[in-house]
Amino acid sequence: MSPELKIQKSPRHAKITGNFGEAVILYWFSKYGFECALVDHTGIDIIARNPHTQKLMGISVKSRSRNKGAEEEHVSIPNDNFKKAKNACSAFGCVPFFAIVVDAGDTIQGFLLPMKHLLELFPKGKTASGWKMRKSDIEKYRQDSEIMSFVFSTKTIKWWKQE
Repeated sequence: MSPELKIQKSPRHAKITGNFGEAVILYWFSKYGFECALVDHTGIDIIARNPHTQKLMGISVKSRSRNKGAEEEHVSIPNDNFKKAKNACSAFGCVPFFAIVVDAGDTIQGFLLPMKHLLELFPKGKTASGWKMRKSDIEKYRQDSEIMSFVFSTKTIKWWKQE
């Protein structure tokens, strides 16, 4: 795809991005033998049993799609999301986790970590916590034993011409 092509996203792109993020996390878990299910509950999106630790995880998925030039923009996680995840996990007997999925440039990156560790790395601010997406931050995540991650490379081979 030509680098000068300006992409105008659908008005529903945020909702579709959220659905995609949940689906790709489910796919990732299922591919590696996790029992997992999408749930419709305030605070968590997925419940999964880790086959390595037997831990039951309640996962809140945060997905973003970044335009060219905003690839390193942080992912804001509103403070109330942490309480909602904790409450949902308490009700289901899960450990709270967060998954962050970011589509930016020619990559889709996913990260999974316990909520406790997320808050150690990025404590709540006045209104939110922020998951940083600079290259230096991503390299630190890859070195952190508590953060699981994946990266997909994407390339559009052929697309309609702009009129």
